[in-house]
Amino acid sequence: MANNRFFKEQKEQSLVKSTIVAKYFDVWANVIISTQKRYPQHSQKIAYIDLFAGPGRYEDGTQSTPLRILTNAIEKPDLQERLVAIFNDKDEKNSKALENMIAKIPGIKTLKYKPIVYNQEVGEEIVKMFESMNLIPTLFFVDPWGYKGLSLRLVNSVLKDWGCDAIFFFNYNRINMGIDNKAVKEHMQALFGEKQAIALRNKLREKNSHQRELLIVEELCQALKAYGSRYVLPFRFKNERGKRTSHHLIFVSKNFRGYEIMKNIMSRESTNDTQGVPSFEYNPADFLPRQTLLFQLYRPFDDLKEDLLGMFRGQRLTMQEIYEKHNVDTPYIKKNYKDVLRELYDDGSIEAISPKNKPPRKDTFGDEIIVTFLK
Repeated sequence: MANNRFFKEQKEQSLVKSTIVAKYFDVWANVIISTQKRYPQHSQKIAYIDLFAGPGRYEDGTQSTPLRILTNAIEKPDLQERLVAIFNDKDEKNSKALENMIAKIPGIKTLKYKPIVYNQEVGEEIVKMFESMNLIPTLFFVDPWGYKGLSLRLVNSVLKDWGCDAIFFFNYNRINMGIDNKAVKEHMQALFGEKQAIALRNKLREKNSHQRELLIVEELCQALKAYGSRYVLPFRFKNERGKRTSHHLIFVSKNFRGYEIMKNIMSRESTNDTQGVPSFEYNPADFLPRQTLLFQLYRPFDDLKEDLLGMFRGQRLTMQEIYEKHNVDTPYIKKNYKDVLRELYDDGSIEAISPKNKPPRKDTFGDEIIVTFLK
């Protein structure tokens, strides 16, 4: 019942979530397929796995993520030949509806591998199965109603293999309530880790709602990173009034290129930016008139200037090197770095020159430009 209500009530958020996932799948698939073509001795398949797939459409008729992924694949010959699509929903009504929707997609039979729809509870057995397999390059999407079935082991069981990235929808409201609920202690430990869940519970005592959110999301991101070299990127969803957080979409990759691609996608789906720095948030209230004082006080572009001048004082690097060394776990996108470095160059705070010993062209700042930070 709760899962079915979701497909009635979350139309706007779900559309943004689905757009982010579908856009990432499109770019990710192109990157993986290009690599496969260079190494034909390796697997020439890619997979999309969604363990909480839902019925296929929302009540307003909008396609949900599974149908968007398949429709996209049908339009591209390389994907037609390579895509292995696996969907699951423990609600038999949803899984049957999804099967029917998939069968009605125009051109669905042009896919070399018929999409598979399962009807299983997500738990220990599925985790063990993934852990024992060598997966082909896979984009793994996990979108549970609450938290049951979502665990660090589940995410890591897929991420262990080459070319595999994960995206999951993190129900902040449910998990925030569950942290202090002994009845769901095992679920919280599965999500954060046993010791980390206990430590988090202690950290959250007497914290306000804003502090709680920052701590919970940070702890989850650190738990994901603890399994190896990982890039983790959260995107927040606010409720209709923009006062409370409802969900976070969490992206996890072992590759900086994947992190960069998703960061650009999430930045474009953000409903607000400050000084050109994206919020990484979908907030319906951003479409309403609002007071701007707080946004004027928060000046992330100016903060980036100070960060770069302090971090790289006396060093000589290319624009690309500066971006890669500073970018991870910040809200900044590549354009922010180019704009900041251009301003610093124009006001004489840095020196800059091209590999051909020429100054940067006016109003641009290329990746190859060599920057010298003054001591």
